Amino acid sequence: MQCGWSLLGPLQWIRYVNKQVKVKAGKDEEHRGWLLTVDPVSASLVLVNFLDQDVGGASVQVVMGHAVQEVQVLQEADQETTERLQSSFLPPRSRPLAPEQLHQRRAGVRRWLEQNRVPVQEDGEELLVAGALTITAPYGPEDCCSSNQIILDRVQRLIQSQPAEPPIHSTAPPNHSAALPADQPIQRLIQSHTAPPADQSERSSCD
Repeated sequence: MQCGWSLLGPLQWIRYVNKQVKVKAGKDEEHRGWLLTVDPVSASLVLVNFLDQDVGGASVQVVMGHAVQEVQVLQEADQETTERLQSSFLPPRSRPLAPEQLHQRRAGVRRWLEQNRVPVQEDGEELLVAGALTITAPYGPEDCCSSNQIILDRVQRLIQSQPAEPPIHSTAPPNHSAALPADQPIQRLIQSHTAPPADQSERSSCD
């Protein structure tokens, strides 16, 4: 592609994405790499070059759009290269917990709630709190679901304050000395808010 790169626009730029390109910019300046994306405002190119497998990672270079004189496609990306380009700059996914870890986590949350005198029972893989709130795997604060915002906020705070559980095969007893500071016992709050008045608007954190 000769000159006029910045005038092409996104519909033309996208044809170069995920391809290995050679970019001429300025006087006797040349860059090569896999085109990851093009900035829609400045027309700048983001080029990626993968490092040796022993080293891992990738180097990134930005070529300013106003300096581009020519863009030439050298090679189409295969499926493996395309996946590497798309995943190189994404945050690492959290590893799913094994069934044994989920069981330990569920049991730990239940013990913590019971220690704080919160009525809780197991329903399969879920925890039911006072019939007003459900906690699903992996049993974190964001996994709580309730139509009563007051109870939801208090139980989420309680789970956030839970001490870390020891490893599954550890013989050290869990530290349950911490407790949630509260202006009133949470079990009393749950009892008083389990059945809100009919005219009270409800909010839900359920997805």
